[in-house]
Amino acid sequence: MEFKNLIYEQENGLGIITLNRPKAFNALNEDLTFELGELASVLNGNQDLRVLIITGGSRVFAAGADIIGMMNASVMDAYRQVVVGHRVFDRLENLQFPTIAAINGPCLGGGCELSMCCDFRIAGEGAVFGLPEVSLGIIPGCGGTQRLAKLIGQARAKEMIYLCDTIKASKALEYGLVNKVVADELVMEEAKAFAVRLIQKPGVALRFAKEAVNCGVQYDFSSGKGMELSRFSMAFSTEDQKEGMKAFAEKRKAQYKNK
Repeated sequence: MEFKNLIYEQENGLGIITLNRPKAFNALNEDLTFELGELASVLNGNQDLRVLIITGGSRVFAAGADIIGMMNASVMDAYRQVVVGHRVFDRLENLQFPTIAAINGPCLGGGCELSMCCDFRIAGEGAVFGLPEVSLGIIPGCGGTQRLAKLIGQARAKEMIYLCDTIKASKALEYGLVNKVVADELVMEEAKAFAVRLIQKPGVALRFAKEAVNCGVQYDFSSGKGMELSRFSMAFSTEDQKEGMKAFAEKRKAQYKNK
């Protein structure tokens, strides 16, 4: 598939989405958001894809939404836009394989919300994070109020959202918003190395683990436990479970088939 606002590459089980609106600092307009949703739907059925990295390149992840395009929106226009945004971001969050956001530079507003849809966030030392929507007379509209609070806690989330504070990568690491901070020039290298470690794991087990964790976070503890019970049991129907336990007993490295 060809896209105007995205670049997609895939090799050896690793897919990389690069946001491609450099003149607009990768601001998330309707077209880019729509393309993300279309690509996510296609990739979710890609049996050769094991891990996905989302990046904005070496200078900026995404500097928010397209404010100019939103200025004169009506209530119904705004509602329709965020309904699409929720649908796309939920789709990204629930992809059947692990996802990593590789973040350089500004990661603000819709960009920050996009990064929080990923399972992991690896940031450069110069990255900055924030949800500045309140300063524009609105609020985060693509799940940011919910995902941020669950990631870093209500008190810190409210401080960032209410005051429109931006935080540096080091503070984001302290808060638990990112998993790792590295030198700016090493972000993609680190993200790819992390992806390789994930690719070496049995893919079905990773999918089951993701479904269980996401269920508990998105719904409640009881639902999460129910999903865990289901996926734990289902894992015993896979070839990889047999191989993994046999390899453990034989003290050798497992050879997974992702089946």
